[in-house]
Amino acid sequence: MTTTRYLSEDQLIEQAILALLKALGPVESTRFLSLPRVTRLESVKRHRQWQATLNQIEFFNQVFGT
Repeated sequence: MTTTRYLSEDQLIEQAILALLKALGPVESTRFLSLPRVTRLESVKRHRQWQATLNQIEFFNQVFGT
């Protein structure tokens, strides 16, 4: 059995930034890192939105078959 050695967080961040810079260049890397984070809807709210657009008969036919 082999032992896996993980990078420290500092090493991981440094190597990731270097890879990003190499792949995209400084301008696109900065742009990527500056992208706004999309917040996820709370699960109950997301479920209620899904239910609001649901056709019950079609859904039941898909789940239980006709």
